Amino acid sequence: MKLRTLAIPCAALALVLANLTGCGTATKAGPRTVSVAQSGAADVTGSDNVALQKAADMLRPGDTLSIGPGTYTMENSVFIPTGITVRGTKGQTILRKGKGVQSALAEDGDYGESQLLVAEPEKFRPGMGITVLDDQQNSGWDVSVTAVKAVEGNLLRIEPMTLRDYSLEPHHARIQNTFPILAVIEGENVVLEDIIVDGNKDENARIDGCRGGAIYLYRSKNSTVRNCVARNYNGDGISFQITDGIQVIDSEAYGNTGFGVHPGTGSPRATVKGCRLHHNGDIGLFLCWRVRNGEFSGNIIEDNGHYGISIGHKDTDNVFTNNTVRRNGVCGVYFRNETVKNAGHRNTFRNNLIADNGTVKQGYGFLIEPKAGDIVIENNRISDSRTEGRGQRYAVYKVAGAGEVKLASNTIEGHFAAEFKEGPASR
Repeated sequence: MKLRTLAIPCAALALVLANLTGCGTATKAGPRTVSVAQSGAADVTGSDNVALQKAADMLRPGDTLSIGPGTYTMENSVFIPTGITVRGTKGQTILRKGKGVQSALAEDGDYGESQLLVAEPEKFRPGMGITVLDDQQNSGWDVSVTAVKAVEGNLLRIEPMTLRDYSLEPHHARIQNTFPILAVIEGENVVLEDIIVDGNKDENARIDGCRGGAIYLYRSKNSTVRNCVARNYNGDGISFQITDGIQVIDSEAYGNTGFGVHPGTGSPRATVKGCRLHHNGDIGLFLCWRVRNGEFSGNIIEDNGHYGISIGHKDTDNVFTNNTVRRNGVCGVYFRNETVKNAGHRNTFRNNLIADNGTVKQGYGFLIEPKAGDIVIENNRISDSRTEGRGQRYAVYKVAGAGEVKLASNTIEGHFAAEFKEGPASR
């Protein structure tokens, strides 16, 4: 009898050998580290988002993406898969947004478009991240963040499709290459650490935190941002939307035009701990909608344009402890105006320093609008220590119509108007 030889692929041969030993399945490989560097020995060599995404696409849950030192130019997001740790070289790994470009559309961009006619196609190239918007649909969930797949004359093929109708006339429909830089989309158990993300705000248009951010998590769970820096983004530093159990630990957000850290659109059980949120154009820590059962502790929130902490729509049952909130433009802690059913009820502040907020014209430690209630403020130090230009006129100002505010065992000093006042909306 003539014997027939078989060509067995290596993977199949490994499975056969495993079965012969009685294991029944092939032995799984352990966690791997895939490295990216700008030069030298690495699994992937490069200095842009293409190299980073190539490496990220090689990973499976449990693996680590190691990014070497240097500045990586970002023309699109790098999307991190589920179960991955991304680790930079502390203080030396920088993901920096490239220079921004814009173009008007040449016709309306409708809902469900996978191609767009543009006035200046030469500004764009395949792989570039873009945002589609107009004067009316220009923020929040009304913009479409997508990517260029091909450029054919003045036609851009894009994926995914647009999510709204964008009118050229009269609303000046346009595209701009804005996008979140370091992104976790529909992932879980991701760790991001020791990475600096720079938005290059002076050369880029704005995109707000619902759809963008220097670091951005969307529809994700049980993930951690640790020892990272989110800076100079024309929008928010660290934003996480429709999430559960996100932790931002020992990180820094500064120089962003919007918010430093922005949990929202239903993000329960958030933790922001040991962070420094400073010199952002609007707010240091912005609780958007339905931020519940969160822990915010040990943070330094200072020198932001308007508010240190802002709390609003259904933001309930959160605890704020051991934070320093000082020198913010209008007030330290702001409860936004909501209906009684939708206000930021049952929030607790203990052992915080709320100091030197506001200007001579307008300034508060706590400013509580209707209809927030069941608020506990105890064992805090609320003060204005400035010898000149004191602006924190009231320690706690409760607008008429707000709910119950419990004050207990606070140290309050230095306010030239009053420690506590309940008054009209016109302040």
